[in-house]
Amino acid sequence: MSAEVLQVRDVDRDDLAVLRDRAAREGKSLSAYVRDVLHDEATLMSNAEVVARIAEEEPVDVDLEQIRGYIASERSW
Repeated sequence: MSAEVLQVRDVDRDDLAVLRDRAAREGKSLSAYVRDVLHDEATLMSNAEVVARIAEEEPVDVDLEQIRGYIASERSW
């Protein structure tokens, strides 16, 4: 993993206090906690990314009755 330095300015004092408290509860430094939060955020797809990925997929040729039949068959277990 290649590491970079990120500096964030003008963080609200109350927000910083919340982050410090959360870090302490997890037994982490503020830096480690924020690094984990950023990593978690970076690994999630945004709504726009999800929509773009769906738009790239091949369309499925089914009609409404086929969909209803599939749903009904899955509910009947």
